[in-house]
Amino acid sequence: MNWFIQLFTEPSVAQAVIIYSLVIAVGIALGKVKILGISLGVTWVLFIGLLFSYFGITINKETEHFVKEFGLILFVYAIGLQVGPGFFASLKKSALGNNSLAASVVILGVIITIIFFYTTGNHISVMAGVMSGAVTNTPGLAAAQAAVLDLKIPGIDNATITLAYAVAYPFAVIGIILSLIILKKVLRVNIPDEIELHRKLNFFQSNRPLTRHIRLDNKQLIGQPIRKIFQMVHEPVIISRMFHNGTIITPTPDVVLSEGDVMLFIAPKKLMEKVKLLVGTESDMNLMTEPTSNLISRMIVVTRKEITHKRLGDIPEIQHESLTLTRIKRAGIEMVAHGNIFLQLGDTITVVGTEESVQQFTEAIGNSLKRLEAPDLGPIFMGIVLGVILGSIPFYIPNVPVAVKIGMAGGPLLVALFLSRFGNHLYLNNYTTSSANMIVREIGIALFLASVGLSSGHNLASAFSDGSGYRWILMGITITMVPILIVGIVASKFFRKTYFEICGLLSGACTDPPALAFSLKMAGNDIPSATYATVYPLTMIMRILAAQLLILFFT
Repeated sequence: MNWFIQLFTEPSVAQAVIIYSLVIAVGIALGKVKILGISLGVTWVLFIGLLFSYFGITINKETEHFVKEFGLILFVYAIGLQVGPGFFASLKKSALGNNSLAASVVILGVIITIIFFYTTGNHISVMAGVMSGAVTNTPGLAAAQAAVLDLKIPGIDNATITLAYAVAYPFAVIGIILSLIILKKVLRVNIPDEIELHRKLNFFQSNRPLTRHIRLDNKQLIGQPIRKIFQMVHEPVIISRMFHNGTIITPTPDVVLSEGDVMLFIAPKKLMEKVKLLVGTESDMNLMTEPTSNLISRMIVVTRKEITHKRLGDIPEIQHESLTLTRIKRAGIEMVAHGNIFLQLGDTITVVGTEESVQQFTEAIGNSLKRLEAPDLGPIFMGIVLGVILGSIPFYIPNVPVAVKIGMAGGPLLVALFLSRFGNHLYLNNYTTSSANMIVREIGIALFLASVGLSSGHNLASAFSDGSGYRWILMGITITMVPILIVGIVASKFFRKTYFEICGLLSGACTDPPALAFSLKMAGNDIPSATYATVYPLTMIMRILAAQLLILFFT
């Protein structure tokens, strides 16, 4: 029986696997329990790790350190791959205002932390732990711990920082959601009215492609090739079908326009108004349902790597006179298909053409979802290599005793963001399905939180015996709620942001998925996700650097 007890108590590979598995399994199970409709989710893994450590269960320190860092890298890299496409797409909209507001949340939190540092006598590294917990930012905790190790501060160990983080964290999750509820009352938000407001905003502001049947009324265009319309519009516009000389066709740029032609245009709303002015008025004819048409429409998924490194207009396999590409949907963003787009794996292309031409296009593009189910691990791990290198580059700041690094959290996150958008140009395909990304992300954060808990629980009792734990809680709640309430009111009154946009913005500013989940459930739509994705990368980097710089400047 001794062998069984030793399997749990004596450091070894088998013991590390068992302890980690138990901590994660129990933590995930408890994370499904909701209290007042709120769940702490994967954060329970941290608390179970603290409990194991409190009762004297330890593992090999080198193993613990490796698992913690590697888990963090997997987590932030998966996050970068997930939010990258949406982040770059959002930069074309109101990114500056949203990111300015989110940065204000971070800066206000840092200012309050510094005030507490001077008024309470806590060491700045402990305050960095409280601040990271107060905004539920685990990579910030890792950055603070890395800074402490670099400086070798006497009398301060990472266990104390972790305890400050762990004590502040659960109240921060509740505090963020409570702040959103308070803002709803203060701003007098009515959810049905908010939904109607967004419906109107989407109608007037949306840049998604519209579909309109337009009759040729402009006599000056009769006898001209269709390319004349494209030259006059100057922007990407698609004619997917055309009623021409009694027949429905997929037109080429050389087709000569005739009196009575009806064209099915696809273009963004603003551009569609320009098309109407140039071509004519809307027609009652519906070319998509005409029984005389031999054209079909299909949505085809890009699954062949060979076509993802070229401009759409430079791929000979997909050029066909009986086929028109109308839309491309990528990471939830819909756009008009044009020759300058570089395709990416997972893109969904809407095509119109004869059955034969659509079949040939399908074979050229792939449309084999089974290919996408197995992620290409080589480019992903190469991206991690680049991320670790970037995170290890030292940046020297005047009057700071050691170099600043964006670390194991910031480097992989930045690289993942750029590779998710531009990786195809470098022949680094980082596409993963949503389920594969979720698995990598959850495994990474679970390993990290388990490691943090197992290294810190032995000091748990002392944190509350001297009253420190209670003070950390109060400071954490202040750091959580005050910036959110201030910026939320400013965003509504001065930036004219809607409540759903504010919820996503503040959830992203706190890098807090539970708050986003609460916002999505309350909104009943994905509006909060858009602002969340816009501000998340910037605030993640800012919080990582803030935790480091606090320790470097005030130690």
